[in-house]
Amino acid sequence: MEVFEGLFNLGLTVEEDYLRSHWLDFVPVSYDGKIRFYQSSGTTRERAIGHWDARYVEVLHLYLRAALDSVYGLDGIYGNGHQMRVIAHGPYGWYQDEVSQLIWSYGGVLYFIGMETDGLKRVLREQGLEAVLKILDPLVRYTKRVMETDRINTVRTAPPLMSLFEPYSESIETAIVSGVGVNREFFKYLSNTFEGTLLIPLYGYYLFGDLVGIHRHGQFWYYPNYPTTIIFPLKQVDGEYRVVKRGERGRVGVIIARPEVLVVKFEDETALRVPPEGPFRWDGFGDPTRNLG
Repeated sequence: MEVFEGLFNLGLTVEEDYLRSHWLDFVPVSYDGKIRFYQSSGTTRERAIGHWDARYVEVLHLYLRAALDSVYGLDGIYGNGHQMRVIAHGPYGWYQDEVSQLIWSYGGVLYFIGMETDGLKRVLREQGLEAVLKILDPLVRYTKRVMETDRINTVRTAPPLMSLFEPYSESIETAIVSGVGVNREFFKYLSNTFEGTLLIPLYGYYLFGDLVGIHRHGQFWYYPNYPTTIIFPLKQVDGEYRVVKRGERGRVGVIIARPEVLVVKFEDETALRVPPEGPFRWDGFGDPTRNLG
């Protein structure tokens, strides 16, 4: 814990604007791994550029698969003659690789529908869902076409786009959802609309991918893929950053430490520090609240 706090107190944090404009500063000199650069989704602000090594996709997949099986029992739902058939919405880049590897590991088939996401959260906030769906017209049409033709039973999408699947709610067995709109009220709506559907919350970020969430005490708790991603809420005490006690709220501090990238930064949100739960043997963060600006 002291080491984590020390990295923030030594002034090693990077501002988001710098990270977005000087991404090459975070690539090790003469690194010879399989790096690919890609852009963040850009739903909230200008797109950032980040990089992963291909080997990290394998690590992330192991974390996701183990967590989803242990917490949600997906390995017991799919297989033995029952095939996972999936529609996934999202930006291209490593996210597509991440989702593909996960679905294929269950013996599933995937329709990946790429989406132009620049500024969508602002449009949703200022103009409403209809304006968002108009921007995403090709996605809407392709989704409807697939749903009316194939036997889709699993979806991976963002909260506003779950409305596209309401006419087919009886066939949706599993819905994996991530985004700012994931909260108690939204999942209550999903539970009422998609009766019998297994609902799984994830927390995504372009530099580390998806983190698995669980529903506890009316909140959503998320657990990083330790040790490549370490997350603790912090607060300032006598001018220095300290990790908050369990149950307390603080500003989300993130350390991303892999051979191809090292980033120490704050997120524009606060969260609760929550204890280990289920298969996770380390602390997580809960009820994240983002400052959209």
